[in-house]
Amino acid sequence: MFREEEVAEAEERRRVNWRATRAKIGGLLAAVVRWIGLIFALILAVHVILTVGGANPDNSITQFIRSWAEPLSLGFGDLFTNISDPKAQVLVNYGIAAIFWLIVSSILAKILRRLGGV
Repeated sequence: MFREEEVAEAEERRRVNWRATRAKIGGLLAAVVRWIGLIFALILAVHVILTVGGANPDNSITQFIRSWAEPLSLGFGDLFTNISDPKAQVLVNYGIAAIFWLIVSSILAKILRRLGGV
């Protein structure tokens, strides 16, 4: 009987450890997704600041940020083309893209946490 109790106790520990591991992985993946969404939104926000602020478009930093912001806009970059001021157009379109990344990464993080049991 003593051996059966040890086996049952070891089995219970394995199951609890698996749940804890799954929760840790789910939490870690959720955190990574949130950080990626935040970084993408930050790149888009910096692009808006540089554009609206009148940064030199030939500057290497401005070019670097623009080269990342354009693909991250996912089609939002030319969503509203009827805005007469180009700076306002960048503010609206890339601002919407930044908000999109924050919302999507938040939703994905919640899903990952729930799947992980966190």
